Formats: sequence, C-alpha cells, structure tokens
Amino acid sequence: MTRFTQAELEAARDRLVPDVAAPGLRVLFCGINPGLMTAATGHHFARPGNRFWPVLHLSGFTPRQLKPAEQSQLLSYGLGITNVVARASARADELSAEEYREGGRILSAKVTRLKPRWLAVVGITAYRAAFDDRHARVGPQERVIGDTRVWVLPNPSGLNAHWTASTMAEEYARLREAAED
Repeated sequence: MTRFTQAELEAARDRLVPDVAAPGLRVLFCGINPGLMTAATGHHFARPGNRFWPVLHLSGFTPRQLKPAEQSQLLSYGLGITNVVARASARADELSAEEYREGGRILSAKVTRLKPRWLAVVGITAYRAAFDDRHARVGPQERVIGDTRVWVLPNPSGLNAHWTASTMAEEYARLREAAED
C-alpha cells in the first residue's frame, strides 16, 4: 500500500471520490463520507483498518476479499458504492448537521435515478442525521426511495468497537439474502 505523509492526506480533502455505481444494482452501499486515505487513493474504504472489504467477503457478497483498488469489480456482482457526504474528512464527526441533511437529499435523488434494489447505509448515525430518523436501528427500514428499499448496516470503520468483523458479516449477510429474493 502506498504511504502518504500527513500533508499529502490533508491536501486530499479537496478531492472528490467518484461513485462506483450503475443503474439497477442489487445493492448500493453508502458510506458516511470519504476518509482522507480514500480521497488520496480514489478508492472507497481505503484505510487499512476499515473492515468493509473483509466483511463484504465474509458475508458472501464477493467470492474473495477485494482490495480497495479493485472496487470497480463490485459492479460485476451488482454492487456499488457512494457516500452520504462527498467532502473528505479525517473523521465523520467533522461533518455538520446541514451537510448530512443535504447529503440525504442528494443521495435520495441519486437513488431515484439509479434505482438499485437496496440502498445500504453503512452507519446508523449517518442514516439518522441524513434522513432525520432518530429512532432508526440497524436492519431494514420502513423508508423507501422510489422502489428502493433501505437497510442500515453497522459502520465498518475500525473505530466502531461495538461490532466485530464477524457480527458485522452476519448483518451484511442478512442484507445479501434479502437482496437475492
């Protein structure tokens, strides 16, 4: 993996990370916002401690663990990635409530246009803030966006100590099973 200096990571704050998306996906995964490593590399969930790629494999979404640089292969599995907020930051707590709300509006428009079967928001706090749903829990939501169902998944960040890779994989597998129906 490429090593970046702190100055290089900070300079990446202004870079936009393109979505990995196409119309009609089975699942469009939605991160909170790009971290600095993601912005520096252009690859979603690029920070080494992030558990997204291992959990995606452990849950059965992919036949092997993909590397962040292989993110475009997700499309062949009917999967994609976007973010609630496009702005990169070192930590999600740097985002404002308005950024989350605006991100929720932009995300809803994107989902309406792309029409994935499921939108999977990876982070309960981000989902609650973006969609003003303080009572949401991990799992399927009552909310739909057009014909797209919504599922909230645990945040795969290494900072999320409430979930292990194994328990996250179980929840992701529940979504995978629902997306296959």
